[in-house]
Amino acid sequence: MSSEQKPNKEPSANASSKVAGAKKSFVLRIDEGTYKALEHWAADEFRSVNGQMEWLIDQALKAAGRAKKSK
Repeated sequence: MSSEQKPNKEPSANASSKVAGAKKSFVLRIDEGTYKALEHWAADEFRSVNGQMEWLIDQALKAAGRAKKSK
C-alpha cells in the first residue's frame, strides 16, 4: 500500500446542490398536532412524512399552476 492519500470521493454538500434534481434541505417547524396528523396520513398512504410533504407541495403547486414545467 502506498502512503499517498486517496482523494475523498464523498460528495460534499456544495457538490450535491449543483447536481440536476438535487433536493434542498431545510428546517420546518410545525405544531405537534399537525405533525401527528401528517404522520398518520403518510402512514395511510405508505409514505414517509417527508415523502408525504413533497407530494402535498407538488399537488399544491400543480393546482395553483405554479409547478415547474417539464422539458
